[in-house]
Amino acid sequence: MKRTTLLLMLLAFIPSMLAQDKVKYIDDEECGCELVFIDGIQTTQKGDRFGFKREDGTIIVPNKYMFVDKFHGEYCKVYMNYDSCGLINRDGVEIIPCLYQDVFYPTDGMIMAIKDNLYGFFDTTGSLRIPFTYRAASTFNEGLAVVAVDIDSDLVSYGYIDHEGKIVIPAQYQYAYPFYEGVAVVKDYDRYGMIDKNNREVFPIKFEILTSMFEGNLFAGDDDGLAMYNNKFKRLTKPIYTSLEGKSEGLILVSRDNKFGYLNEKGKEVIPCQYDRAGLFKDGRAYVSLNDKWGIIDRKGNIILPIEYDNSGYRSEAYIYHDGLALVEKDHRYGYADIEGRLVVYPSFENAYQFSDGLAPVLLGAWGYIDTKGDFFIPPVFDMASPFEWGRAEVIYRGEVHKMNIEGECVKNCKNAPKSWRP
Repeated sequence: MKRTTLLLMLLAFIPSMLAQDKVKYIDDEECGCELVFIDGIQTTQKGDRFGFKREDGTIIVPNKYMFVDKFHGEYCKVYMNYDSCGLINRDGVEIIPCLYQDVFYPTDGMIMAIKDNLYGFFDTTGSLRIPFTYRAASTFNEGLAVVAVDIDSDLVSYGYIDHEGKIVIPAQYQYAYPFYEGVAVVKDYDRYGMIDKNNREVFPIKFEILTSMFEGNLFAGDDDGLAMYNNKFKRLTKPIYTSLEGKSEGLILVSRDNKFGYLNEKGKEVIPCQYDRAGLFKDGRAYVSLNDKWGIIDRKGNIILPIEYDNSGYRSEAYIYHDGLALVEKDHRYGYADIEGRLVVYPSFENAYQFSDGLAPVLLGAWGYIDTKGDFFIPPVFDMASPFEWGRAEVIYRGEVHKMNIEGECVKNCKNAPKSWRP
């Protein structure tokens, strides 16, 4: 029997806003450090307690919390202690007071929380809309949430509630998952199928394995093979696939017979399952591997970078483009290829990481930073160096940890460091 791995696409969505946030750095002479304001709000700390303030110095929340998250849009999770969680808004108001085991970020205008191991829901004003009565629940998605209803002290069944807490799909399933694209996966007698919001069985409950709907497609089958279907539940392929790895840029990464390839949205194998390993597409390119050698292909399956390179470190960022360049390795040396597969930086470095903010850390005797032409922008003088993030990089210089901006200037812990590492 073939071993089937399955990409689970059934987890509740928690928004991650940091990549889109506006970030501002301010040097604080009082603490001799650098303050980071993300979207206008900075985390503060005094002793072992945390708070928040704005760029103009206005205290939003004094340092009173044991743990805090960063703001996700309008809200931030805060903990008064290990089991006292709440949710504040950007004015520091506790929309949900720190009285709960856990609190989740809003989805569909509802906030799920856990109290005494039971689940309930608030609206975004902090009003309790659905009491703490459920042994298990999901966050809301597409207007409905999964809840577990007690049958007896040991047995529960799963159904769905609306924003008012009304059970709109009876608790009749062995297990149930959130709605995506108007349908949801349910389980009964150890078999999976799909229902719509009227509790009609739109895809028969007979499969051993079933993914949720994702961008108009799903996969279903058993350990002997998965087939691909469209959103009308028409089968598009034979049940020959053993794993679904994900979808990007309209192509679906799958495997069969221990080889990887790509399907289009109509189920056609546009790039045959012929690679030992493969990645999702980014900027029209994806890495592939054959016989422990690595290369890069385009969306038509054309080999852009010959499959003759190494990946001894198995870096997750290798052969993926950042700032238009991909990190490559050959004979234990590192360099960079452009989007056309040309080696713009020949593999000559002892170690290296991906580009960010137009610079990449590389090791040549010591660590330094090169630009996208391969020239040293900051000379190799560091014991260690990290990629830039939000315009800052952490480096170790003569045994001490410092932070540096993209101009090569020291901005944190600079007592024993030069003002700038650039010549």
